[in-house]
Amino acid sequence: MGIEQNKRIAAAFFARLSDNDVGALNAMTDDATWWIAGKQGQLPVVGTHDKQQIARVFRGMLAQLRNGLAMTVMSSIAEGDKVALEVESYGELKNGRIYNQEYHFLVTIRDGKVSEVKEYLDTQHLFATWFQP
Repeated sequence: MGIEQNKRIAAAFFARLSDNDVGALNAMTDDATWWIAGKQGQLPVVGTHDKQQIARVFRGMLAQLRNGLAMTVMSSIAEGDKVALEVESYGELKNGRIYNQEYHFLVTIRDGKVSEVKEYLDTQHLFATWFQP
C-alpha cells in the first residue's frame, strides 16, 4: 500500500465512524487493537481494546448521543504503514452535555485495513462530559 492510499483508508474509516456506522469496524483486521490514552482505573474506557470491546464502547457512546458523533478529519500525514490524523468531534448527549473533543489518532494500516489505532485526547473533557455525575 502506498502512503496516499493509506491516508484515504484512514480518512474513509473516520468518515464512516462520523456517520455513526459501527460497521466501520469491519474495515479493521480481525486482530486489530484500539488504545485510548489515560491512566488505568481513572476512566473505564482507557487502555487497549480488541475489536469486540471497542465496538461495545462505540455502541455505548451512540446510545447516549442525540444525533451521533460527527468526526471531522482536520489534517493527516503518513509515513510507511502509519497515518497520523488530527480529528475534531462534536456530539450532543441526551443529558444536555456537549462533547466537542480534539484528538490525535495514529492509525496503522495492514493489507488495506486498519490494524491498530492509538487515540490521544483531552481526558479531562472526556471525564467531564461522559462520566462526571
